[in-house]
Parts: sequence; structure tokens; C-alpha cells
Amino acid sequence: MGFLQLLKSQFLCHLIICYVFLVSGLIINLLQLCTLPVWLVSKQLARRINIRLAYCISSQMVATLEWWSGTECTLYTDPKSYPLYGKENAIVVLNHSFEIDFLCGWTFCERFGVLGSSKVLAKKQLAYVPIIGWMWYFLEIVFCKRKWEEDRRTVNESLQKLRDYPENFWFLLYCEGTRFTPKKHQVSMQVAESKGLPKLKYHLLPRTKGFWVTVQSLRGTAAAVYDSTLNFRNNEMPTLLGLLNGKKYHADLYVRRIPLELIPEDEKECAEWLHKLYQEKDSFQEHYAKTGRFPGPIMSPPRRPWSLINWLFWSCLLLYPLGLLLTQLISSGSVFTIVASVAVCSAGLCHPFTGKVKPP
Repeated sequence: MGFLQLLKSQFLCHLIICYVFLVSGLIINLLQLCTLPVWLVSKQLARRINIRLAYCISSQMVATLEWWSGTECTLYTDPKSYPLYGKENAIVVLNHSFEIDFLCGWTFCERFGVLGSSKVLAKKQLAYVPIIGWMWYFLEIVFCKRKWEEDRRTVNESLQKLRDYPENFWFLLYCEGTRFTPKKHQVSMQVAESKGLPKLKYHLLPRTKGFWVTVQSLRGTAAAVYDSTLNFRNNEMPTLLGLLNGKKYHADLYVRRIPLELIPEDEKECAEWLHKLYQEKDSFQEHYAKTGRFPGPIMSPPRRPWSLINWLFWSCLLLYPLGLLLTQLISSGSVFTIVASVAVCSAGLCHPFTGKVKPP
């Protein structure tokens, strides 16, 4: 293990990353709250400000994946579609199989400059969670209660408000509704059998109603659906803890651009179309399992430096006064302060779960 990798695995480094994220997130939430009067004067200006403030939060997580862990992201897509990414509104349909697949979706957004304005469909309870939830509230994220009759109206009304959104956005959608697990897959396939639907091997049965409402609400606003299928090389199952420890993964993402006008407007036909789409996604995953790659040419969208610059800015801003405070406390000569400081540093050299000191 190299020195840099050893450094990344230290709990003290993880503590610093979390400290910067939490404190900067709360500061940004406060700044977002201060934009409320701006909404009364200029809604579009308030939206643009909140896009950039939201970027300051979400890009820190992307920086952890791209710059801290060094995870590589390879994009398989049609070269004719590639120039359109980031230059149009789109619905991104993602598979939900990994702990960090949402981060890979955000990285996809970041590479094409739409991370700050990206949207998701989230549970209503998340709107009350500081940092991410509050950030989403000011981004006009669509929140639902998992009660279809209420959600149908809520989702439609929320998406209709995005028709005059000032910047391009991607609406990230997990049609499976929940993360893939063997148990959930078994239950899902029992439902598929009872409904006479083809069984899937790598996905859960998609929930068609939410997709149909989303497509109908964004007709004339979004130009296409980006069918996105994610997998990781060497059968890896990446975790957030692995990213914090600096473990490098290699993600492969297969994206197909499907013009929105090709998707049926009728609800039943749209449901059939989505089921067929997931059968195709299943075949792509089968191809990946056999060959280690997705079909089609490889494109390489470059990493943008802004997520790293943003993280460095907040780190310097928040760690400098903290360092001064610790220096003053230690120089005060207080035995308790010195012992506490040594204890914190020692904890940083210990494994966060076992408490065993890692070898130098």
C-alpha cells in the first residue's frame, strides 16, 4: 500500500471530508434560504443562483468519487448522440443495482455540465433532511408520498413548473423504485409471472405509472430519454465506505438516446414500451456479464476540474480557522486540551470499526 493510499484510508481524513461536507452544506442551505426574497423579484435569477449553490454541495460527493477515489467512468454511446448531451433537457432512466449508482448518475451529469440543475424523484420525507433535502427543495425537486393518487397530481404539477426552467436539466429516474437485491428480485419476478410479463434477470420490474406521468408532463420540455445501464468491472460491488477509503473502481455506463416523440402517449402502450426497454437493458447486462463490456463505441468525456476546485475552496475556508483554533488551544498549555488533541489524532490513525492501529 502506497503512502497516498494509506493516507486516504485514515479515519482522520474521513472525518475531515465529512466535516467539510456537513458544515459547508449547512452554510449553503442558509444561503439558499437567503434567496427567498429573490424569488419575489426574479424567479429565473433565484433559480440560477440555487443551481450554483446546489452544485457546491453535490459536486463535493462527485469529487469524492472522481478525485479522491480516482474511480474511472467509461461511457458507451452513439457518437451521433454524444454532442447533444448537456445541451438539451432529458429524462435519464437508470438501473438501481449499486450503493453508489446515484453518484455515477451525478458524475454523468457533471461531465456534461448539468449537475447543479439535475432533478430526481424523491420521497417527501427527504425534503426535511438538512443539506441534501433542503438543497433539493430549493432546486424544485419532485417529492412524492408513494401514494399514487396524490403523487400523480403532485408529480405532474411539479414537472409542469419546469417548462420555463432557465438552464438545461436532466431528470434522473429509477423506474425500479428501489435497489436491486436477490429477495426483491424474487418477489418482483413473481409479480411478473402473475401478470404474464417476461422475467428479468438483472433488474426489477419497472414501475410504469410514474414513468408515464413523467414523460407526459415533460413533453415539449425534454427532448429525449437517456436509457442508462450501469455496471462495474470485475464484478465489484462498490460502497460509499470504499470511496472514502480511496478505493478505485471502474464504472461502465451504456447510454442510448431515445427521442421523446418515439415514446407512446397512451398509458398502456407506454407501459408496454417501458417493459420492452427493461428487457433490452437486461440483454445489455447479459452481454456485459459475458464479454466484460457493453456494445457500441466508447466515448471519453473528460473530468472537469470544478468539483475539485469547489471542494478545495470549502476545505481551505473551513479548515483554516479550525486549525487556528486547535493551535491556540494547544498553545494555551491546558493539559486537558493537549490530551484531547492527542486522543483525536490517535483515533484518526485507528480503524474506525475495529479500533486497531494500522501499520505505518
